Amino acid sequence: MKENKIIFTGPVGVGKTTAISALSDEPPVQTDADASDMTLVRKGYTTVAMDYGVIRLDEETKVHLYGTPGQERFNFMWEILSQGSMGLILLLDNTRTNPLKDLQFFLDAFKELLKTAPLVVGVTKMDIRSLPGVDVYQKYLAQNNFNVPVFEIDARREDDVKQLVSAMLFSIDPGLEV
Repeated sequence: MKENKIIFTGPVGVGKTTAISALSDEPPVQTDADASDMTLVRKGYTTVAMDYGVIRLDEETKVHLYGTPGQERFNFMWEILSQGSMGLILLLDNTRTNPLKDLQFFLDAFKELLKTAPLVVGVTKMDIRSLPGVDVYQKYLAQNNFNVPVFEIDARREDDVKQLVSAMLFSIDPGLEV
């Protein structure tokens, strides 16, 4: 059996838990706790260790999906979860005050992983706030030497999350059929 691992990361409330839940072939493992800090303004609970789900591409191939906690105080989990990862899916919340600052923060936080693993970016909540547009994210990434796919997604929609994972797998192996 071929085992693979993809990491989902991004700020609190961006949809990491929801995305993994939408895509996982098995009920996901979630480590949520009641929010007790500034996270409480955005939502009532938060991931404190990780989310975990799995998708089966075929009888021989599984992809493990790990979601990181969004709070910086849990960043020790980011490095642990990144070990052995084949790629990073970064979700950004377009309704946050400065989503480009969030983008740069996560590029910096995962710079070691990004030296060897591809990146795919999904922008959530664009239905609530349409600016900045996907083109702004792509331009920002290009200025920082990242030529990566950027998608507008709804983390609740399985097809949108599949698009992110498919783009990740295609960036690793352009001949792959998903």
